[in-house]
Amino acid sequence: MASSLPGISVAPLIGRILVALLFIPAGLGKIAGFSGTVAYVASSGLPLPALGAVIAIVVEVGLATALLVGWQARWAALLIALFTLAAAFFFHRFWAAPPDQQMMQNINFFKNVAIAGGLLFVYAFGPGAYSLDARSGRA
Repeated sequence: MASSLPGISVAPLIGRILVALLFIPAGLGKIAGFSGTVAYVASSGLPLPALGAVIAIVVEVGLATALLVGWQARWAALLIALFTLAAAFFFHRFWAAPPDQQMMQNINFFKNVAIAGGLLFVYAFGPGAYSLDARSGRA
């Protein structure tokens, strides 16, 4: 039985911590270098790059913090997954990258896809026992 596996009850917490370790520092870096973030978003050709930068910060700091503590974790995970997939398609277009960048963009693209897949597990199965959602009966 899955519930008898060692560490199974703490695995969702560890998973949420590991995911948050990717997104929260990235979002804080975007705050610290906001003008550079806006320029990077603009370089992708997306409209309203300042708004895009703010959305990235809200997702990476706000929603990732919600995921970390397990508050509204299913919705946070779903929104982060959608954001991560969008980032893959807009910022890691390996199919359009110069030849010397194609391999790295391919790796980044599929890492984003895999991260989104992991986040969809949280959306589907919840944040686990060690979460604010579980404490409030929402997990």
